[in-house]
Amino acid sequence: MDSSTVTLIQILRKRVDDLVAQGNYEEAVHAATAAVEKTQQALSEDLDSIDEFADALELRGELYRSLGRYEDAREDYSQALDQLENRPDRVIQIGRLCADQGAVYDALENNERAVEYWEKALEIFSEAEPVQLLDVAAMSNNLAYMKKAAGDIDAAETHFLKALEILHNELGAEHEETAIVSNNLGALYLASGFHEQAREMHMMALEARRKNFGDDHPDTAQSHNNLALALLNTGDRAWARRHFEKALHAFEVLGNEFHSDLEAVASNYCDFLRTEGETVLADRIESKVGSMI
Repeated sequence: MDSSTVTLIQILRKRVDDLVAQGNYEEAVHAATAAVEKTQQALSEDLDSIDEFADALELRGELYRSLGRYEDAREDYSQALDQLENRPDRVIQIGRLCADQGAVYDALENNERAVEYWEKALEIFSEAEPVQLLDVAAMSNNLAYMKKAAGDIDAAETHFLKALEILHNELGAEHEETAIVSNNLGALYLASGFHEQAREMHMMALEARRKNFGDDHPDTAQSHNNLALALLNTGDRAWARRHFEKALHAFEVLGNEFHSDLEAVASNYCDFLRTEGETVLADRIESKVGSMI
């Protein structure tokens, strides 16, 4: 690939980065398309030219995915994977492309293909030297969701626990990503009737989120609600009440953007209040939330 072509490709990539930083994704797609076309024109049996073409396709695929143009993203990722087939020197990129393709299929609600690509990505990241631990955790979390949706609780738990183990070791118990997986595992345990385990997972998620975000944050508020539901099942009704109230207050403070979350928490809290015989208070809360649209 001649130096003038390399320079133009570098200029186009810099332009894509600048446009994305400005939030101008539509124009960034045009710049990325120019890069794809230029690298395709220079494509030969030379590995450098193949790598440049695959990189340009991956870049445009990411933009398409950001814009919700999933079929376009799927096509670019597929082409990039075809270009890099049987390339052990590009194994991490292949794993990344498989992970991205899985996300596209997930967005397209094709769970079978999403699982196929995420399992392939998990295998690649696990066998890489060194092992790509954080990528393994991400794929494990994704696959756990799919297994849970398919009703395979044991497989879902195995994947969630793998992700949680890695994130605890690599990022620490109080990291945001660790809290996400703790919350996900807590939801699995709650749905499966493992109430004490659900309580502990949601407690861990809440502690991390309060430290990272404070109380008036949507993730913290959701953790208050989730913990309250778990506490009801372990007999800690007074404690559950306090967490419902914290969740309700946080979503009220957060405003109309989170009104659907507010309604969900209010519904859970009002159900609890009615079982406590506090029907008047429950009715008052429902009326107040309903008037906040």
